[in-house]
Amino acid sequence: MTNIEKYNTAFVEVFGVAEEVLDERFSKETIEEWDSVHQLNIISILEEAFDVMFEPEEIMELTSYGKGIEILNRYGIDLKL
Repeated sequence: MTNIEKYNTAFVEVFGVAEEVLDERFSKETIEEWDSVHQLNIISILEEAFDVMFEPEEIMELTSYGKGIEILNRYGIDLKL
């Protein structure tokens, strides 16, 4: 499984959406279900999938599909679409 497939699978699992809806517009502001529980779930799955440990400020910052890609890129994880 590629990195982007792992990333997308995490969002599909947590939010129960089709992979096709995942894009830059998928965010806390546009998805009604995106609450603190979903936020922690996505963080947990991404940390495990990519063997990273997010800093508290990164956890607060990860409020969109695109922002997650940006944060993981900082860890050297390539998530080319």
